[in-house]
Amino acid sequence: MAEAENQKQLLRLIQEGRLNLFLEELQKDEETSKEVRRKHYGKSADTVLHYAARHGHLNILVHLVEALEMDIEMVNNDYKRPLHEAASMGHRDCVLYLLDKGARIDCLKKADWTPLMMACTRKNVEVIKELIQRGANPLLRNKDGWNSFHIASREGDPQIIQYLLTVSPSSWKTESKIKRTPLHTAAMHGCFDVVKTLLERCQYEPDSRDKCGVTPFMDAVQNGHIDIARLLLEKHKACCTAVDAVGAQPLHRAAVTAQDAAIRFLVCDLGVDVNERATATQLTALHYAAKEGHTRTIQTLLSLGADLQATEGRSRSALHMACAGQHAACVGILLQAGLQDSPDDTGTFARQLAKKPSVLQLFEGINVPA
Repeated sequence: MAEAENQKQLLRLIQEGRLNLFLEELQKDEETSKEVRRKHYGKSADTVLHYAARHGHLNILVHLVEALEMDIEMVNNDYKRPLHEAASMGHRDCVLYLLDKGARIDCLKKADWTPLMMACTRKNVEVIKELIQRGANPLLRNKDGWNSFHIASREGDPQIIQYLLTVSPSSWKTESKIKRTPLHTAAMHGCFDVVKTLLERCQYEPDSRDKCGVTPFMDAVQNGHIDIARLLLEKHKACCTAVDAVGAQPLHRAAVTAQDAAIRFLVCDLGVDVNERATATQLTALHYAAKEGHTRTIQTLLSLGADLQATEGRSRSALHMACAGQHAACVGILLQAGLQDSPDDTGTFARQLAKKPSVLQLFEGINVPA
């Protein structure tokens, strides 16, 4: 117990940057000083070097490297090195020190992430510049096929995007292993200024599709980024009725994610048919909303003229979908709106799909044939 408390105390002092007290603890016991050099702590198996670099305490980092002669390439369970930690947290002075001491600039942690990739998860252009000026390769790709530019596109700092395009003009020409581009990523995460920069400086094909058939416009719509959807329409000639791998349009994907404002934008502003069907499944947006249990979205679709009686390929209505999902509130809305419980092509009524008492009681008084 005492040893565990001593270890916690040492790590706490490093996290807080209290070098003098840390040194006092080491001087109390020669064995502790020896152990610190090689010890890995906790589930992640971090060393004290990792802690110092992560929290940005250069004075402690210097002492560990120069006085205790610790190896700057020590790894934890994720194969992270201290340089990964310093870069990921944007600690420029620690990054420069480790590089001056010979740290490998493109070392890989698990999933093949480099320190530059880690730096691109932060909006600290100075650290990114230092790494690239020291020779970091922005075109290296991680396990998922993302390079540093792709990662920066997710974070949404246009200054970093502009810099990366300047020092590595071809870095935008990348796709992940599932064929997602930086434009997909920026659109999905609502990075308006980055999307604008990508459209101005890069040559992405309009409506490029990932392996699921999703376009950047679909990504914007299904995540509620209407400003980006408008930008893609105006500057990239995106198609508002393009279909994905199962024939679903942006309208259907917006219904799945309950993006009511996006649904109104598509139907009211762009003239998309609210009763349009996904080609592979014949589902309407109302079916998708009922299946997911989105009560507000069902009400939005009904207000826009969604057809209550529409059925999909197996003759199932939105009521069947809501009952199968045990979504009592959705069932109540659909029944109140006048949707009748008619059989599908197997003779199954929606009520027969209901399991929860809260759903079944909504059908009390409604006669359903056996």
